[in-house]
Amino acid sequence: MKKFYDTETSFADTGDRKIAYRSYGKGKPIIFVNRFRGTLDTWDPLFIKMMAKKFNVITFDYSGVGSSTGNMAPDIVIVAKDVKDLADALKLNTIIVLGWSYGGLVAQAVTLLYPNLVSHSILVGTNPPGKNEVPFEQVFLDAALKPINDFDDEVVLFFEPKSQISLAAAKASHERIHKKIDVKKIPSTMEAFQVYFAGGDAFKEDILNFREQIKKTKIPILIISGDHDVSFAVENWYAIVNEMVNTQMIVYSETGHAPQHQYPEITSKYIINFVKYAH
Repeated sequence: MKKFYDTETSFADTGDRKIAYRSYGKGKPIIFVNRFRGTLDTWDPLFIKMMAKKFNVITFDYSGVGSSTGNMAPDIVIVAKDVKDLADALKLNTIIVLGWSYGGLVAQAVTLLYPNLVSHSILVGTNPPGKNEVPFEQVFLDAALKPINDFDDEVVLFFEPKSQISLAAAKASHERIHKKIDVKKIPSTMEAFQVYFAGGDAFKEDILNFREQIKKTKIPILIISGDHDVSFAVENWYAIVNEMVNTQMIVYSETGHAPQHQYPEITSKYIINFVKYAH
């Protein structure tokens, strides 16, 4: 019997490049937008499986990453076009966008640049546009920039090392993900890392004034964070969330940068109910 995580990779031809993607389940389409160094293989299969019970979950590789052709741009506005082009290629008129980490920055750009495409925006383990007060912790930089990350790095990067609950969840999630993963496709060079960081730096400069736009958008936004995220501190949302007009926020205690991997079942339920009731 074919296992859930054996879903085959397909390719959307956008004309100038081919975007690798996988599709799971039926329902409203929700496009998962990946983290720094993320590929099709680095989402937790249990989270995908739970979400695919209610949605058509679409995961993809950025241009120039993993199995996609082309080149990744150092500008998140251009990276956001991957989502738009993928939706167009799949003939999707309306999508839910879910962005994790760096992908949360991309998801915000998609939400603000293509408001007629996005019905709901889910932002996981990420930060708002513009200047944020709480920077990356050094432990993130120490672990994130290694050519290959081991399990101990994953605990630091995505979970809460001081919590036994989080450590147990880290082990379970790691085992699920590593049932099928092509490590060779994960970006591993400093040159590739700099492209991500350039995009993040431009997002902070915020020349398009996304910080003010996201406060005003009426597209429903759900923010999901851990209370101790070493890369995108949840505290940075507190400066603007009370100025946003259609936003809800969930913060898990004893949780790091990957709340959807620590708590895949309950996170899926929160998202499903948010999409059902938030308009």
